[in-house]
Amino acid sequence: MHRIRNLSRLTNSFQGLLNSKCLLPNRLVSCIASLEEPKRPNVVTTTIPGPQGIALKESLNQIVLSSGVMFFVDYEKSIGNFIVDVDGNVFLDVYSQISSIPLGYNHPVLIKAATDPKNVATFVNRPAMGILPPRDLTERLRASLLSVAPKGLTEVQTMACGSCAVENALKAACFWYQHRERKGSPPTSEELDSSLLNMPPGSPKLSILSFKGGFHGRTFGALSCTHSKPIHKLDVPSFEWPIAPYPRYKYPLDKHTEENRAVDQTCLNEIQRLIDEYSEKGCPVTGLIVEPIQGEGGDNEGSPEFFRGLRKLTAKNGVAFIVDEVQTGCGPTGKFWCHEHWNLESPPDIVTFSKKMLLGGYFYRPEFRPDQAFRVFNTWLGDPSKLVLLEAVIKEIRDNNLLEGIAKTGDHLINGMRKLQAKYPKYLESARGRGTYAAVDFLNPTLRDRGIKELHLNGIHCGGSGERTLRIRTTLTFNKKHADIFLDRFDNVLSKW
Repeated sequence: MHRIRNLSRLTNSFQGLLNSKCLLPNRLVSCIASLEEPKRPNVVTTTIPGPQGIALKESLNQIVLSSGVMFFVDYEKSIGNFIVDVDGNVFLDVYSQISSIPLGYNHPVLIKAATDPKNVATFVNRPAMGILPPRDLTERLRASLLSVAPKGLTEVQTMACGSCAVENALKAACFWYQHRERKGSPPTSEELDSSLLNMPPGSPKLSILSFKGGFHGRTFGALSCTHSKPIHKLDVPSFEWPIAPYPRYKYPLDKHTEENRAVDQTCLNEIQRLIDEYSEKGCPVTGLIVEPIQGEGGDNEGSPEFFRGLRKLTAKNGVAFIVDEVQTGCGPTGKFWCHEHWNLESPPDIVTFSKKMLLGGYFYRPEFRPDQAFRVFNTWLGDPSKLVLLEAVIKEIRDNNLLEGIAKTGDHLINGMRKLQAKYPKYLESARGRGTYAAVDFLNPTLRDRGIKELHLNGIHCGGSGERTLRIRTTLTFNKKHADIFLDRFDNVLSKW
């Protein structure tokens, strides 16, 4: 009781400090709360990174390889859709931490959730949720994740990140398959013993089908399903699993309908052939994992018709249909889940998430629940503090119709990119996207890399995908005025070439 009283005093004192705006943490909160989003980004006058950023990068490199660092960020000064580096450069951010910032930097509803005294214990005591969950975990899950669960998926498994979400989704597919093969019987002693030696029958020869150009993470099992860049996979052993072609269409789509329909059918035929081949050689396909839009692989999107065919094919062959919505989930395509655009007759079996959802995990059909504890397990299994923030994000999405706004802004953004493509046909082609999850191809990788560099110098923080694609990944508060800034700066870059 004494400790409870002390905790109560602590939380009351914490709130008092926040209200007083006097000490360092509270000064930080009040400063952030008083910031207003800039009207426009800077035209950058330093190198990127600038002098302070270079010094920090050199210092960091003494501890860990820092060659991938673009620039160091001043997160206290970053606000809304604008990111500020340590050298004072202000950028419009159309990359949003690789599609992982839901509402923009230092959004008031997230500051409020993080500084609410009721949430102090949740933020400072990270539990081993699989064995010692907080008393309000069920309530938190219902108010956040289950309130946005994909249609037909009634259960959820939380994880820390996208890669571990995929890892355990693949395991869940294998558990489901083997349970079906045993007809519900418990594993034999031979299976139990041989599993510890990485040998069949306990360690069975099973496979997961994935797609050329796909990206599902860099951990060991997920990496066997990743096929976007060699640097991800080099020197790491991989499972010998089937790899299918992903549809690659001609744009504009409305002028190549029959050709693209033929591409869909060719891909579906090859997927069926691979399933048959791996079954015949004793390594049956237990699951198929696919991105609605291949993020790392070049922003390739399959048609709704392709995915409806894929769903029928997996159901016919008894293969788990795993939709990886780590990048596309939580609204950037104008719907909460990208697969909602497909109008499936039956839902996916498993849907993975992370990024804008602020923690990782996967939704699944009840039959994919493990039959015993600790089969899907790690120490933390996510983080309850992220559920607090996610609940605030979901409420903001609903209260302000952010998905409808993203759909409208996306139409404006993609139309603007198509106009630039028509204006600069020597440099651009295949503008495309859903919502603000958008992309345009340069005619070659050299032009793409030059474009990204010069956009940064014009105050636009952006990134690439595939060999020659500029990808757009905005927050859910990105609107027409932000799109116009991007389009204007992009036009300015191309006009000087």
